Amino acid sequence: MNEKRVPVKRKAKELAKYLRSERPDYAYMKSLFQHLRAELGIEVPKTVKKLPYVPTEDELKRYYDVVWQSKNFQDMMIIKTLLYTGVRVSELINIKISDVDFDYCQIRISKGKGDKGRIVPFPESFKEMLAMHADSIKKKQAFYLFESSWKKKYTDRGIRKILTKYSGAAKLEKNMSPHKLRHFLLTWLKKQGIDDALIQPYSGHESRKSLEVYSKLSITEAQEEYNKTINKFPV
Repeated sequence: MNEKRVPVKRKAKELAKYLRSERPDYAYMKSLFQHLRAELGIEVPKTVKKLPYVPTEDELKRYYDVVWQSKNFQDMMIIKTLLYTGVRVSELINIKISDVDFDYCQIRISKGKGDKGRIVPFPESFKEMLAMHADSIKKKQAFYLFESSWKKKYTDRGIRKILTKYSGAAKLEKNMSPHKLRHFLLTWLKKQGIDDALIQPYSGHESRKSLEVYSKLSITEAQEEYNKTINKFPV
């Protein structure tokens, strides 16, 4: 049957000749083909959403062992912050020193995805190391929590390069990335039995179905569950 079809390019020219008098724009053509699909009974195939790759606990432990052995304190702090908070790389590079609340073990994300701010927790056990890092870079007149040796905030690419350089030494099949660390934390919290509604306030994810529930939850409730669980974190 396919062999009898008019070649697509020739058919497009025929349709163009027929439609030219309508002076169609993109919106017109889009609507036209939607109606054509309906008239011809053609269904749009649904694409299967590929699940994100999530590192295993063994891979994460091997990876962090290599990071630890490097003795590069700032790299350790960057990777630990990503691991404990699940922030996106675009959010990490914009965290200011003043955004960190050491009393409550929280970091304020001023501009998250979609320009939405939120609060993310970090473990009490991480407070001392993070405070040492913050004090150290304050003495260098730093403004951002993580700055390069040129006294400039890191770029997205710069953070990714830091994470990638340890992947080979850890013998990982896939390079580690900020997004993989984020997925690991959120998946791990879910496996520990924490409800989606308690993960959402600091994950930055939205769910229309749960919006009403989420709006009634405070960061305090979410952090209580986080604090109970994070001490069991693999690294």
